[in-house]
Amino acid sequence: MKHIELPIAGMTCAACSTRLEKNLNKLPGVTAVVNLAAEKARIEYDEKLNTPADFVAAIAKSGFSVPLKTTELQLTGMTCAACAARIEKVLNKLDGVEATVNFSTEKAHIRYQSALATISTLADAIRKAGYDAYEIVGTSRAAEKARKEAQFKAERRMFLIAAALTLPLLAQMPFMLINEHADILPRWLQFALATPVQFWAGKRFYVGAWHALRGGGANMDVLVALGTSMAWLFSAIVTVWDLPQHVYFEAGAAVITLVLLGKLLEARAKARTSSAIEELIKLQPRTAWVERDGVMVEEEIELVQAGDIFQVRAGENIPVDGEVIDGHSSVVEAMLTGESMPVGKTPGAKVYAATQNQEGMLRCRATGVGAHTLLAGIIHMVEQAQGSKAPIQRLADTISGVFVPAVVTISLVTFALWLWLGGSFTIALVNAVAVLVIACPCALGLATPTAIMVGTGIGARIGILVKNAAALERAEKIRTLVVDKTGTLTEGKPTISDILPIAPLSPKDLLSLAAALEQGSQHPLAMAILVQAKTEALELPAISHFQFISGKGVSAEIDDATHYLGSPLFIAENGLTPDAEILTTMQGKGQTVVIVANTSAVLGYIAIADPLRVSSVQAIARLQAIGIEVIMLTGDNLATAQAIAREAGIAHFRAEVLPQHKAEEIQKIKAQGTVVGMVGDGINDAPALAAADISFAIGAGSDVAIEAADITLMRNDLNSVADAISLSRATLGKIRQNLFFAFIYNILGIPLAAFGMLSPVIAGAAMAMSSVSVVSNSLLLKKWKPKN
Repeated sequence: MKHIELPIAGMTCAACSTRLEKNLNKLPGVTAVVNLAAEKARIEYDEKLNTPADFVAAIAKSGFSVPLKTTELQLTGMTCAACAARIEKVLNKLDGVEATVNFSTEKAHIRYQSALATISTLADAIRKAGYDAYEIVGTSRAAEKARKEAQFKAERRMFLIAAALTLPLLAQMPFMLINEHADILPRWLQFALATPVQFWAGKRFYVGAWHALRGGGANMDVLVALGTSMAWLFSAIVTVWDLPQHVYFEAGAAVITLVLLGKLLEARAKARTSSAIEELIKLQPRTAWVERDGVMVEEEIELVQAGDIFQVRAGENIPVDGEVIDGHSSVVEAMLTGESMPVGKTPGAKVYAATQNQEGMLRCRATGVGAHTLLAGIIHMVEQAQGSKAPIQRLADTISGVFVPAVVTISLVTFALWLWLGGSFTIALVNAVAVLVIACPCALGLATPTAIMVGTGIGARIGILVKNAAALERAEKIRTLVVDKTGTLTEGKPTISDILPIAPLSPKDLLSLAAALEQGSQHPLAMAILVQAKTEALELPAISHFQFISGKGVSAEIDDATHYLGSPLFIAENGLTPDAEILTTMQGKGQTVVIVANTSAVLGYIAIADPLRVSSVQAIARLQAIGIEVIMLTGDNLATAQAIAREAGIAHFRAEVLPQHKAEEIQKIKAQGTVVGMVGDGINDAPALAAADISFAIGAGSDVAIEAADITLMRNDLNSVADAISLSRATLGKIRQNLFFAFIYNILGIPLAAFGMLSPVIAGAAMAMSSVSVVSNSLLLKKWKPKN
């Protein structure tokens, strides 16, 4: 008997675990125990009768699931988009595996069920397909960078040797324009020069072609190896048998040399597309001054632990995330937020790794180290986004999967037709070779991911963190943007602007009652009341039987009498009538009115103002200028909402929307057939963010809101939304240009080669440059700048 332990998701009660246990034990030869508290199922089974896949299926039929694990594998051996498509297909054939392969980053992002697959089985499947893979761990980044640099140097050396051998062959080409059959160099010398290029410098193409064919696929290596081998073999036969035919040693050697050059340029350009991550990594210092036994010592950053006391001197970068415990200074956080103005730091303030301390000395306690710093989180998010696929890439992926077999077929048809139409064997061969070497699936494979890498990297530098490529694509399509009021349009720091008690209470009496009722609340309006009461050092009465009514207010007993605090609507629901004139006056100024009452009378009114952010009016105007309708959602009453909307320049708004109803409002707007974006910052925004087509979370907001959002804005500025949409449009514009170039290149190039209008040498050069041009076009995206 074997045993296996599976994590279970979706169980909410004892009845769930009982039902699942019963269903598992129905399988032949199975003894299962389900632990609700641990959310696991321990299963003993006869492997002759069952497999882990049977258990996963039984769990799914019971209404639960086995959570998927996530890993990322570094791939080697890929030479074109067809390779990536092949690996992706192989991985997705495995049970319980969902994989996407990014040719540009040479990584596979994989979600898998641990019961059905392991890192070892995933890597083995990739190796069987003719490639190699290993898991990316903390130390892999430096090792992979060193490997790529060593590989680049080796390939550059190989190219230079190949170029030196090929140049004499190409030197005779001008004479061939005068006399087609002229051989300036002796054939045996041409054979001696071309053979090392074909089989030494071109070895990578044979190895890649063999691995691809052995794995049941075909890639660019197959095209290059097949085309150049045909040219070399024909020329070798002519040379050995001394036949009266022209030799094409220069064609095969030139194609291989030019393709090697193209790969070098492509590798260099691809490295530049991921420079944003490298720049972020370089920001973090390698050492930190840490307090050990009362003495400050310099230690490697890897040795710093949460809770350690560290010191940052003026001009130094902060090594890890922490909290200031002593000292006053200002810190430049532009590398994380895109905000150039320094941020003041005093005891209690948070500091972040890689930001730069300015004039003062800070003594801090480490709160986040290693992979748990904000910088590490940003790097991880950017890598995830760069490794993901945009929906626009699907067409290119589909074509890449059948591209090579189609080109080989076209080449064979070209060869046969030229012979059938009376052309010589030599002409038919040359044109067939030209078809093989001009076709370039790489350009298709690089068109989308290179632009995504540059776009997400630019976003990270200015404080726009994109969760995945699909989010970046959807942002371009937004036509309606829904914005939450508090903390998004406004500063999110409400303050009391007026206190109006009803006699005989004094303002301090009213504030004391309000603060007592709001004790323990984290709502921004409650915080404004509590901060004011603390400032005035008021003594708060005791409360009991506290109740919180979401979106409306609170109630509690004070001195055995029930008291209420909340919105005018909440007070009215409890049988009291607020003064309409007072409400109209306060709300007309854009103030939120909180009323304190008991069961028999209104005790007073507190006006709370949350001013608009200075940048909100400009941001709204920018969004409207690019064709986006802005709608404000708020829980405030109609008069207050109208005043805020008017000040912000917003024509459409929804007032008195309870937190639990925000998602419903989003659905209503989506039902009108428009692509809806949502911007929010609080926990109560999370359902609405999830309901929107594309969601933005203000970076200073709650972790829940950020988790639910597609794009996180590190700056508390609505202009970042306009920047994100602008960046999305620029990135998608580059992707469309790249796809157009890639498609038009192949659509025009293959027929020209088939009709004998391109020599293999020109075709090889064009193929080599097509990938470089696509990557270079993506790099032009770096010229995009956010509007201030």
